Amino acid sequence: MKKDIHFIINKSELTAGTRGASLGPEALFVAARAVNNRFFNDFIVEELPNYNYLLDQPVEHAFAKRIDGLIQVYSDVSTIISEKLAKQQFPFLLSGDHGSAGGTIAGIKKAFPTKRLGVIWVDAHGDLHTPYTTPSGNMHGMPLASVLNEDNLVCQINEVPPATIEAWNHLKNTGFVGAKIQPEDLIFIAVRDTEAQENALIDRFNIKNYSVAEVQAEGAVQIAEKALNDLAECDIIYVSFDVDSMDPKETSVGTGTPVANGLHPNQAKELLQTFYKSPKLVSMEFVEINPCLDDKMNQMATITFSILEAVIATVK
Repeated sequence: MKKDIHFIINKSELTAGTRGASLGPEALFVAARAVNNRFFNDFIVEELPNYNYLLDQPVEHAFAKRIDGLIQVYSDVSTIISEKLAKQQFPFLLSGDHGSAGGTIAGIKKAFPTKRLGVIWVDAHGDLHTPYTTPSGNMHGMPLASVLNEDNLVCQINEVPPATIEAWNHLKNTGFVGAKIQPEDLIFIAVRDTEAQENALIDRFNIKNYSVAEVQAEGAVQIAEKALNDLAECDIIYVSFDVDSMDPKETSVGTGTPVANGLHPNQAKELLQTFYKSPKLVSMEFVEINPCLDDKMNQMATITFSILEAVIATVK
């Protein structure tokens, strides 16, 4: 069944450790225009306000950098997602950094509070840190912990000030009070760069991670089908695609935190095409294109646009 796609442009880069992800969504438009492709003209495209001016202000929360702005981003994202889903539309997000994805998940849960939500996270990173465990304070490493309502105090390394704790609790309760997903309803694909605190959660919750080696050995379509089967008990599904899941040798270093030995673009495309065909899929998101870091003339956006176009063409 064809999806009523509404593209949501979210240029927030408040949570990244490098600058430039806010230009990622626009880089996709540039990639399309470079080959005279009017792809985006066929869809409704809406852009959210961003709060990137906060990047020019002092950091007040060392263990949750710019969390005050992220609270507003979560609120804005969750609101538009829930509104689109209430109208039976398909919100397809093109976002800057990955930190705002917790707002997407919050919006889905807000729209469907009684439904069991599954999340497929295609990424090089686990994004399971909290203010109590973060080594950097960068909140693009925390979106999944926020929607799991997880503090991971067992692995605490930081003494977090009360004001930060209050803001973190506010963030975790965006759109829907408490956990938006359960650990057994979270599937990783291509995650290969995690830290000890994240590994402790992965082990404790037994979170499934389909490795790049498994994708290569079994095939992307087969792995995608396995992931969907793992979430068979879920009513609805959201897929989050971070371009750093792909191998920088096959793409470029045009992303904030590239990691070697990733997916081939064709594998990413086949994964996402298979997920897109699922009737349970209610939203998909592409994140972390950074043209400022690209060493190959917008190559990351060009490759990602070709994947995006192929995915949308999967369901006529």
